[in-house]
Amino acid sequence: MIDFRYHLVSIVAVFLALALGIILGSTTLSQSVTAELKKQASDAARNSQQLRQEQRQLEAQRDGEEQFAKTLGADLVVDRLKGQSVVFVETPGASNDSIEQLSELAKTAGATVTGRVTIQKKFLDDDQVGTVDELAGQLRPEGVRLPDGGGPYDRAGAVLASALVTRDTARSGREDAEGGAVLNGFRQAGYLTSTGRPGQHATLAVMIAPSTPYQYEGGEIDNRALLSLAAALDGAGRGVVVGGPSTSAQEGGLIAALRDSDVRKQVSATDMVDTSSGRVVAVLALQNEIAGTSGQYGTGSGVSGYLPSPVPTASKSG
Repeated sequence: MIDFRYHLVSIVAVFLALALGIILGSTTLSQSVTAELKKQASDAARNSQQLRQEQRQLEAQRDGEEQFAKTLGADLVVDRLKGQSVVFVETPGASNDSIEQLSELAKTAGATVTGRVTIQKKFLDDDQVGTVDELAGQLRPEGVRLPDGGGPYDRAGAVLASALVTRDTARSGREDAEGGAVLNGFRQAGYLTSTGRPGQHATLAVMIAPSTPYQYEGGEIDNRALLSLAAALDGAGRGVVVGGPSTSAQEGGLIAALRDSDVRKQVSATDMVDTSSGRVVAVLALQNEIAGTSGQYGTGSGVSGYLPSPVPTASKSG
């Protein structure tokens, strides 16, 4: 009986010792973990505060640069487009604000704005491809050559471009019956609307890219259709700039699609046209287009810089 009780007490003592060790150990561990967590929380709070300060500084710098460009932008572009005329092409989903503000800056730069053509979503619908092609064939002015081996939107782009832009200064600022018929035909089909007098044949064109990338199924086809028009405008006139916000340079964006295609060799683009400085860059890009130089500008992938380098001088715009 004594041996049994001894063993029982010994076993109990062992378990009590284990329990006490666990309690003491967990208390020490808990204190250690708590101290470490407190340290990490303190570091995180300190880092968060530093990041907030850096963010405020960057926002202040951005606002300052925007104010600078907005205040001095007009002085920076004076006479750079003197003697030129510009037509604006609005794509489905483009920002009206960007068009209005860039249009005013182009006028400040000495250009005449002939008007605006707004491409309707119907123009890009899958079930309209055949009709678009047929219409382009019917409305093609005499002397307008359709691209060899091109698709429906290449042909439609060539026909539309012939009504909007020209390289011939004698035709600039003048409307003609054939060009009017083209615009009326596409307008009556529901493929575009227009304001101003875009049929006066501008020397330059600006296409405003959609603010939201075409990330739906078939979006890449729609982008290619718009790029066909941009390329045709460049071929028929003295130059084209595609402008859009930073989102237009993201996957599915029109400018991203442009920079991933051969069109980038002939058509300039800037992906910051929703900012004052970006609109100044767009005018500089138009000026370079007149001189036969194309480039990719802004902050997105595939750019050569935020703005042309070297910056063209005003005397080159004539």
